Amino acid sequence: DYVATYPSDGIIYRASNMILSAHSDAGFNNELNARSRAGAHIYLSEDVPKRPWFSPVITIAQIIPFAMTSAAEAELGALYVTAKALVSMRQTLVEMGWPQPPTPVQCDNTTAIGVTNKTILPQKLKAMDNRYHWLRCRFAQEQFRFYWDKGANNRGDYSTKNHPDIYHLSHRDPCAGIPRWQTDSRS
Repeated sequence: DYVATYPSDGIIYRASNMILSAHSDAGFNNELNARSRAGAHIYLSEDVPKRPWFSPVITIAQIIPFAMTSAAEAELGALYVTAKALVSMRQTLVEMGWPQPPTPVQCDNTTAIGVTNKTILPQKLKAMDNRYHWLRCRFAQEQFRFYWDKGANNRGDYSTKNHPDIYHLSHRDPCAGIPRWQTDSRS
């Protein structure tokens, strides 16, 4: 899909603050045996309120090994998978001399965000205990900043759903296939 969308693509390097950022998403009960899929789009960006989108450092697409009982639980599972992957990347960046503020992790489920930020106090979430306590602990240590944004802006969504061909076609760049020099206004 990527090659079909951008047949004459290239890479542009430029300086940035190298702030590790992530989008996390879950596909609830969309795999065999009542399993859910976790997806994440982890990238380096700039430390600004509206983060520009950059190419991923890593994309995660994996089946959550536990049966989830709700979409909120699946989203918490995806946040857990994403945050576990981010821990070592954060440490690597710090050791390379790039201090990191709390890593912003976007999710499109308000319940999952509320549980991790302690604005929602769950009463009986025994299946989620380890995951949400670990996420809350890392949030309290200011390693992560979990925030909500609508699903249409979540890059982690792409790897969690089985999209039909028409979805891929509708998300392609309208200038795909046209060499950049032909779309450049300076030419």
